[in-house]
Amino acid sequence: MTVTSVEPYREVVLDKDGDGPGGQAAALAGLAREGCTDLVLFAHGWNNSPSVASGLFDRFFEPFPGVTGPGRRLGFAGLVWPSIMFSDERVPDYPALRAVLPERAATVDRIEGLLAAEPANEAALEEFAGLLRELTGTSAEGRAAVGTVASVPQFLVGEPALVYGMFADALEGAEGAGAEALFGGNPAVRWWKGAREALRQATYFTMKRRAGVVGERGLGPLLGELGRAAPGLRVHLVGHSFGARLVAHALRGLPAGARNVKSVTLLQGAFSHYAFAARLPHDRGHGGSLAGLQDRIDGPLVACHSHRDTALRVFYPLASRISRDDESLLGDERRWWAIGYDGVQAVPGTAARTLAAVLADGLPGTGCVSVDTAAVVSEHSDICHAELARVVARAGRFD
Repeated sequence: MTVTSVEPYREVVLDKDGDGPGGQAAALAGLAREGCTDLVLFAHGWNNSPSVASGLFDRFFEPFPGVTGPGRRLGFAGLVWPSIMFSDERVPDYPALRAVLPERAATVDRIEGLLAAEPANEAALEEFAGLLRELTGTSAEGRAAVGTVASVPQFLVGEPALVYGMFADALEGAEGAGAEALFGGNPAVRWWKGAREALRQATYFTMKRRAGVVGERGLGPLLGELGRAAPGLRVHLVGHSFGARLVAHALRGLPAGARNVKSVTLLQGAFSHYAFAARLPHDRGHGGSLAGLQDRIDGPLVACHSHRDTALRVFYPLASRISRDDESLLGDERRWWAIGYDGVQAVPGTAARTLAAVLADGLPGTGCVSVDTAAVVSEHSDICHAELARVVARAGRFD
């Protein structure tokens, strides 16, 4: 499928390491020679094929010609990268896993077999835990000293029966059902129910890590190259879900002095709402992973959020808590919420706006802005709206 709703359009392709075909920056710079004043570059979130991504780009970009003001000509680009859906569905999508992790196909086959058979013994759980580490490229060395391996989520190196049992408890709480109703009193059923959730969280962890790598090592340097080749082209980054994390991490990869990024709009971003904070409310000695990087934007950082997003309301906090320690797995602590659920947090001076206020009055020209888009965003992937195109236009000052 190709993008036909807008023109001129270019496609950017980056692999899991942030590498892509040569000449992509030159192709984007060519938009300036065609008379484009602004480039809107959109990074998808959860997709498993270029055709699915292209379909999303086509729908998302469709309203933009109608929100572009006089004296501006937009160019468009869709960024395709190898990602997989992290949805609120618990049935593993094995073909998608094999598609985005082809080097782990045999591992996925064995995982599929174990989850189908559900052997009633802890040795099978140990094997399953090892397979999850293979799937994520995680070493088991963290098992003996979990607290000293910050980059390794606890659920990948903890005791499988304990961890999967805690996943089952968390699912019970999320579904509002009793353990008997969910598991029928069978410990093995309970273990494997939790193991399925562990698989979903493992794919989440892998894609979250990959989004950061692709943004920092791939998109950031590409934008720097574009800035040198076409210094007058104003760039507006937009990302959905893990794609929001990708474009945010591109700010880390921008070369020093690059000022061609004029706005960043995050749609239902699947990363921490404290990412840009200089100091964490619960740990004043540390900041967020992207602390201060909003200053690399020559314009605003806009975080669109919706409390109607089930994936971010329930499953993102679960994934975030289990990346830390066992004691934090249960409960619903605000510290684990996503930026796409309640916006930018703990950054002084952050403006908060409703969607209606933005459409009527616009956005601040700089700094962080949280925009409540629940009026149109009913669930995680519900982002193709003319109102959101208008938010991007207001952020980029091209309406």
